[in-house]
Amino acid sequence: MSKMYYEQDCNLDALKGKTVAIIGYGSQGHAHALNLKESGVDVIVGLYEGSKSWAKAEKAGLKVDTAANATKAADVIMLLVNDEKQPAIFKESIEPNLTSGKYLAFAHGFNILYNQVAPAKDINVFMVAPKGPGHIVRRMYEEGKGTPCLVAIHQDPSNDTLDIALSYAAGVGGARAGILETTFQEETETDLFGEQAVLCGGVTELMKAGFETLVEAGYQPESAYFECVNEMKLIVDLIAEGGFSQMRYSISDTAEYGDYKIGSRIITDETRKEMKKVLKEIQEGTFAKEWLVENSVNRPYFLAKRRIESEHQVETVGKKLRKMMPWLKSEEE
Repeated sequence: MSKMYYEQDCNLDALKGKTVAIIGYGSQGHAHALNLKESGVDVIVGLYEGSKSWAKAEKAGLKVDTAANATKAADVIMLLVNDEKQPAIFKESIEPNLTSGKYLAFAHGFNILYNQVAPAKDINVFMVAPKGPGHIVRRMYEEGKGTPCLVAIHQDPSNDTLDIALSYAAGVGGARAGILETTFQEETETDLFGEQAVLCGGVTELMKAGFETLVEAGYQPESAYFECVNEMKLIVDLIAEGGFSQMRYSISDTAEYGDYKIGSRIITDETRKEMKKVLKEIQEGTFAKEWLVENSVNRPYFLAKRRIESEHQVETVGKKLRKMMPWLKSEEE
């Protein structure tokens, strides 16, 4: 196993006297900026003029400037805008102001691995990737806990990039939970594969297939939704807390027996073969190329699929049922 770092392995003083620019103030951006500031780091947020987040960041007590000026003022520049927007922002605002010895940081390795952002050799490049959405990174920090992080070094001309990266990871709260050393390649390929084959693509398709099977067999869509979608969270929470064994301990013996008997009939050898194919497409850059092309032609497939999926019966039924569950926090309103 790779090395894990904790608070005793990180020196927050490595960022003393340095300014960190957070480029972007979305989900991750706000969490990184506020956590670092509260850890005693000098932070500036870089945004485009007219950004809706400008006033929000200022209201939170942060210094805000354009991405170009923030890069000029900073020693460490963390790029936290969407993957597909990073190359243009890097070219226009960051690269011209990246002087020798500065540190360029990422929370995902996509653009470095697939050569969309190519910093000069005299720039230090690292990654700190919290393994959780921004609001969790922020909430855990506020509660005195932390979100586990990945750390990776891509370029190290100054010979201290790991110290700076660990200091940054500690500043966002990662050292309280643990920081796992990895590489840009491993983080990117496992992240893309996880999203596509399991966490997003795999899980939503599985729930939808279960829902459709029950509805087509004549069962009420509401019953199908409760069984195949709503209860997924209960199971996943049990797994997150104590692994498959705790989940199996917590469910009925009937459910556990069904788990052992049927799981491999659903996730078959064919499915595993397809997973290997998906991983190969990620490793060879096929997926990255398709996604980059999709963005360059104004996202016709992506936007059509988003609309079609939002109109699926599982979504319309779910929306209706969630209104009956006031304890659910929803952004639908």
